[in-house]
Amino acid sequence: MKLATLKTGTRDGRLVVVSRDLSTCAPADGIAPTLQAALDDWETARPALAALSDRLNAGTAEGAAAFDPAACDSPLPRAYQWADGSAYVNHVELVRKARGADLPESFWTDPLMYQGGSDTFLGPRDAIRMASEDWGIDFEAEVAVVTGDVPMGADPARAGGEIRLVMLVNDVSLRGLIPAELAKGFGFFQSKPSSAFSPVCVTPDELGDAWDGAKLHRPMLVQLNGQPFGQAEAGEDMTFDFPTLVAHAAKTRPLGAGAIVGSGTISNRQDGGPGRPIADGGRGYSCIAEIRMIETIQDGQPKTPFMRFGDSVRIEMTDREGRSIFGAIEQTVTKYDGP
Repeated sequence: MKLATLKTGTRDGRLVVVSRDLSTCAPADGIAPTLQAALDDWETARPALAALSDRLNAGTAEGAAAFDPAACDSPLPRAYQWADGSAYVNHVELVRKARGADLPESFWTDPLMYQGGSDTFLGPRDAIRMASEDWGIDFEAEVAVVTGDVPMGADPARAGGEIRLVMLVNDVSLRGLIPAELAKGFGFFQSKPSSAFSPVCVTPDELGDAWDGAKLHRPMLVQLNGQPFGQAEAGEDMTFDFPTLVAHAAKTRPLGAGAIVGSGTISNRQDGGPGRPIADGGRGYSCIAEIRMIETIQDGQPKTPFMRFGDSVRIEMTDREGRSIFGAIEQTVTKYDGP
């Protein structure tokens, strides 16, 4: 089934079930008022939501209406936990190589992960409002999972069994602020503003054979200012799968229902190299920083600019028939002039 949260003027919005083709939705008021409430009582809520989904797809659900992604907040407008991994080590290797740093061998065996801000997510069509272009505004196209309650110390098999939902992410990054923050040795904060998630999240069974229980095997389609920018395969070159990432997050603490764990920027190697732009027959990239890294390695300096005011990004994933699975994240960078 597919779920979304409509904006209502309240912090947590209104939970709706969305049809498989993303054309209609039906309120879940009698089951759970919000997605977090459904996750808190998943064993009871899931079968009732699934039954509503069946009626909606059959055209018999009461209160059904047209589904408008622009009316959506992120599926969880705020969450108790947002932990983003870096499962595609090719991406990490390029970042470090561009600044002349070696990749520690442990990066291939122990996932990287940071704890992001989760109190103010952006809706999938909300603007990315920033005070300065000099901050190096970038997008990062990722996949994320939402968990149930994961006990501390859970192994990957147990952790994978607690994956409830799958969705897409734009993990907005301010590349110009990252070096100074990392130099302090205390991690990201100002350089990682509010992230945005796809209009719809889906249960793993909805993905069919594109979901193997650990990875999502579909291309991540990215457009920058209306032009194709990336089509990296999410299921390839993923060094750490989602059960491993969730288990890593739960090593020293339990995860509460509604915790979100991200994959990190999707990144593929091609022909033994770091990848090529789509215009050159490659799969492109899932963030601007990566193409800038490759330009730096090859030419000594980057030439592709980070996002400026008025620039837009679209992030989407389709099934084998070309139908959108999660709806698209579509965001434009705008000037923030203060509260």
